[in-house]
Amino acid sequence: MAVCTNALRKCANCGKEQEVKLWGSVNTADNPELRDEVRSGRLFVWECPHCGTVNLISDPFLYTDTENSFILVLSADKLNASGEVPGFTSRQVASVGELIEKIRIFEAGLDDIAIELCKYVTCREMGRDADLKFVGTRGADQAIILTYPDKGQMEMLELGFNVYQDCCGILSRNPVIAEKAKGLVRVDRAWISGFIK
Repeated sequence: MAVCTNALRKCANCGKEQEVKLWGSVNTADNPELRDEVRSGRLFVWECPHCGTVNLISDPFLYTDTENSFILVLSADKLNASGEVPGFTSRQVASVGELIEKIRIFEAGLDDIAIELCKYVTCREMGRDADLKFVGTRGADQAIILTYPDKGQMEMLELGFNVYQDCCGILSRNPVIAEKAKGLVRVDRAWISGFIK
């Protein structure tokens, strides 16, 4: 069930208050019409009627996708949550961008730990600390598409699906990594780098 309330928020530009809709949670089984609003990020923005500035809402948010069996909790604060929801992958994210990326990964039927490992390995091969983001897969061979900012522009990078498969193989040989991802965990570059020697 979707939970929505109204609350006052100040515009980041002009400082004037406006009553806006705050979505506390969305369950795609109950509200499939909100899936695209979340995936596009439209659910998390409001336009100031005074100055026209588009503002981002970053309040805590719970997203449940029963079809793809994952739960995402958006919170900038580290949460202390233990236990698992049987049959679901649970993740914490710190931003709307991370939330959208995780949705794309899980809807593509991919393992987010393996994707983070792909991104880590790719940065090492590039010889730079690029902020890689998963966009999707392309073609019959399911090439992994990543983007990253470079000199004020977004660059695109395509990885063969074999890179993802290799990373899945590494994870299968190191089950402690998957074990540490149980419960509500923030799986990102910092988390995966903690397992790399």
